Amino acid sequence: MSAVLAELVRSGLIESTHSGYLALIAADGSELLTLGDVDAEIYPRSAIKSLQAAAMVRAGLNLNDEQLALVCASHGGTNRHQEVALEILRSAGLSESDLQNNPDFPLDRKARIAWSDKKATSLAANCSGKHAGMLATCVVNGWDVKTYRNADHPLQLAIAREITELIGKSIERVSIDGCGAPLFSMSTRSIAVAARKMRLDSDPIFARVISACLKHPEMILAEGAFDTRMMRAVPGLLVKGGAESVMLASLADGSAIAWKISDGSNRANGPMMKAALAKFGINIEGEAVDVLGGGTVVGSLSATF
Repeated sequence: MSAVLAELVRSGLIESTHSGYLALIAADGSELLTLGDVDAEIYPRSAIKSLQAAAMVRAGLNLNDEQLALVCASHGGTNRHQEVALEILRSAGLSESDLQNNPDFPLDRKARIAWSDKKATSLAANCSGKHAGMLATCVVNGWDVKTYRNADHPLQLAIAREITELIGKSIERVSIDGCGAPLFSMSTRSIAVAARKMRLDSDPIFARVISACLKHPEMILAEGAFDTRMMRAVPGLLVKGGAESVMLASLADGSAIAWKISDGSNRANGPMMKAALAKFGINIEGEAVDVLGGGTVVGSLSATF
């Protein structure tokens, strides 16, 4: 069962609700708050790119911080994002033509406007950093680069092992993500547990991945966009969202935040993250979502917890 996580109120009447699953894990490992069935099977989508990146680094991927952050990203497709993806490919003797992620237009609004009427490309798509990292990992290991998206490819098997160890459970289902890479199902609780482990485990690979992301939040999405904005607002906070409204965040002390909104809408992200951080004693400015009537504020969209 899902629980109502956010509600839109207009002039005292609840007009709309967003339901789903929420898990907040405290620094001591206890469950600070759970709402809905946090053990229900979900697809975490891009929220777990840091877990995938950890598997790549463990398999020998060696990049600088900016490049590694892009491997963990759902980037905005800005010129710099695309340049860094190309750097990763070229470091492995590859080119843009080797990318097999689904072509798309830039996510970032300004970048998309500047793109004008050009065709969608794999490089501009938000997952090109992850795919460039996957390809580079294949080259390091001598694995076939033509079939790297196959679920039985050595790269994807290594990623599946990494995820299984981090979530502490077997993978329940394998599908295909929007970008074309394998997609593994798990639960909201599981991704929160994984995020906590990556922050507290002594494994230097986890520290390497997290450090790269924290140093380059502009690579994770884009300046002004949600993930990057939250990481700028709270030093040490790692935030990564995924399609269909999955969110994963963690702090240096192991505190973790995870949610899945059932209707796939992202519009409650700001109020929900603000409310979640407040549970850990962290207050951030802004992120209010006003409800307007004739240009006047007549209500708000707020978290219920």
